[in-house]
Amino acid sequence: MNLIVHVSRGFVGLLFIISGLIKLNDPLGFSFKLEEYFSEAVLNLPFLVPLALSLSVVIVITEVVLGVLLLIGYQTKWVLYSLLGMIVFFTFLTFYSAYFNKVTDCGCFGDAIKLTPWESFIKDIILLVLIVFLYLKQEFIQPLLDLKYQQIVSGITLFLCVLMAYHVLNHLPMVDFRPYKIGADVYENMIVPEDAPKAIYSYNWEFEVDGKNTIISTTGSYPEVDGTFTGNVETELVQKGYEPPIHDFSIEKNGVDITPEVLEEEKVILIISYDLYLAKEKGLSQIKTLTENAAVNGFRIIGMSASSEEETESVNLKYDTSLDWYFTDQTTLKTIVRSNPAVVLLENGVITNKVHFNDFNHLFK
Repeated sequence: MNLIVHVSRGFVGLLFIISGLIKLNDPLGFSFKLEEYFSEAVLNLPFLVPLALSLSVVIVITEVVLGVLLLIGYQTKWVLYSLLGMIVFFTFLTFYSAYFNKVTDCGCFGDAIKLTPWESFIKDIILLVLIVFLYLKQEFIQPLLDLKYQQIVSGITLFLCVLMAYHVLNHLPMVDFRPYKIGADVYENMIVPEDAPKAIYSYNWEFEVDGKNTIISTTGSYPEVDGTFTGNVETELVQKGYEPPIHDFSIEKNGVDITPEVLEEEKVILIISYDLYLAKEKGLSQIKTLTENAAVNGFRIIGMSASSEEETESVNLKYDTSLDWYFTDQTTLKTIVRSNPAVVLLENGVITNKVHFNDFNHLFK
């Protein structure tokens, strides 16, 4: 029993630490996922959307700290209560996502490890069972350190987590797990191989056969049935086809897509703001100087936003710039870079740099 408890304790503690650290590396990305859960289409808790980033930081830091406390055996009963509360919450979210197909990626491991909703739910069920087991057998969980050192380790862990959160929120994630990381070739990541698996769909046709409505399923062709087609047919995805790492990147204006043209440019600077209304004043106020320096250094300058034309014109007027703004999907822009606004440098379609607005002044030095 002692061995089983130790193995379970190690597994739960390490998994919470790893999961927490991955999300702590990108708390803004996790906050986007929470916003999706809080939206009217999912849990219908829109009043929580403004709190998403704060909740994100608190949740991921708590994950890491609880994992460390479990491993060192500090305040075991309180830690297990807290872990139980967290895993019940996570299990509810993953079950809701899986059963109602509302959120296709729970964000449990950020962009580092992608799990389907049902895989996430199964993972949480396993953790729930292990945490309940540990709670029932907590007398076997002995501290690994003296009380004084437990408190020191706890304090250092909390301090380092807060420091890391502050750093990545004011700059960019330390490790970029997304397909738009520095060194990535955007064009190559958009290619679908000729032999890539195709999506498989099931078509459920409704026929009236012998006075009864009957569903006939095919993979696409019209069924040969001795009956009358009612006009109702439902399409169901059976198996997803191959999806390239980058499948939603486009730069458009007035119905014209200039993506291939931009990816062939020798030097391009992309000034990105997924929502200009939410963009930080500090970043927007630097755009004029930024574009002037970019022009001197031979860059083609492209603005990318999901905001309206009225909003882009208002920003240009307010900050005395003449930046040419193009439309790109908001989710894509959030994925490209975790800063609003931000800068991405391209050379022949390859990402050579990504810069948070707090670091704009270092870009051309």
